[in-house]
Amino acid sequence: MTVVPLVFFSLFASTAGLGDVKKIGILGGRIIVYYIITTAIAITIGISLANIVKPGTGVHLKELPKIGDILGKVRETNPSIVKTIVNMVPTNPVKALAEGNMLQIIFFAILLAIAILAVKKEYRDIVIKGSQGLSDAMINLVNIVMKTAPYGVFALAAGVVAKQGIKIISNLLVYALVVIAGLAIHLTVLLVFSLLLLGRKSPGNFLKKAWGVMVFAFSTSSSNATLPLTMETAEEKFGVPKYVSSFVLPLGATINMDGTALYQGVAAVFIAQVFSIPLTLADQLKIVLTATLASIGTAGVPGVGIVMLTMVLTSVHIPVEGIALILGVDRFLDMLRTIVNVSGDLIASIVMTRFEKDKKAGDGT
Repeated sequence: MTVVPLVFFSLFASTAGLGDVKKIGILGGRIIVYYIITTAIAITIGISLANIVKPGTGVHLKELPKIGDILGKVRETNPSIVKTIVNMVPTNPVKALAEGNMLQIIFFAILLAIAILAVKKEYRDIVIKGSQGLSDAMINLVNIVMKTAPYGVFALAAGVVAKQGIKIISNLLVYALVVIAGLAIHLTVLLVFSLLLLGRKSPGNFLKKAWGVMVFAFSTSSSNATLPLTMETAEEKFGVPKYVSSFVLPLGATINMDGTALYQGVAAVFIAQVFSIPLTLADQLKIVLTATLASIGTAGVPGVGIVMLTMVLTSVHIPVEGIALILGVDRFLDMLRTIVNVSGDLIASIVMTRFEKDKKAGDGT
């Protein structure tokens, strides 16, 4: 109810408000390069840890667990890289909005914003101000909804624990610990390097202010569901300009999945080890490339990691049936990796804000 209208109106208003296609290209190019680099680093950390710890060695399968209809459904939603790029362009923008196809919504909003810049100023200003007003209205609606968030977080977390219990990690403890360690290392790298050195912000202060976002991300396992709170936190607690948060954060929720990419690396190596399939350096580099590109075309919703993982496994000829081995712990790990995904988006908005301020200072503006 809140995410799609908020993303569309805020992204359109902020992009059109830049007033210059060149500025849009500079900010867009900068953030995409940043996202690709951090995602590649994340999956490299995951693969390295899996190679060191070797969580899949010593496992002797008597019978491969069956996934049932899950694998078939995953294969149906497993797009090629070319198809992902082509599908960015919506056949019907209204349909994209109705179905919540975030990549198409972002593409159309940016394209429409660029087009509106060529319209007469008196008409252009009306449309931009109207969109900004609707964006502010959606923020107010989010604030109303967020008043119930503590109760919702409690109920969601309690439900997961009651249904899964400690058994969610008991069968694959080593694998789960490798993923958790990788997520912790990558988040530390983001906090220290990106936040401290690039964003010039204190990691401790960030953790204190972003704690609510992290808890919400953990309970929902969805970057998209957390997006309104992420945008509000970026603007109100970290001073991120609205045009930056409205551009960087929706894009990040769609294409920036550091935690999920890291998990892809660990899972691929783990499953390969279980099946005694050796992975060459070329295979592992292919995993890095495929997982990085796969993160661009998948939505920030619960369970999307499984869809991405099929693409990664297929790229290096690892049996996708091996996914059955990790399904038992996937929900819990999904909750943890969503924290890293959302934190990465929030840190990116802070870093981009610093770059924007430095650029303006250099221009003397």
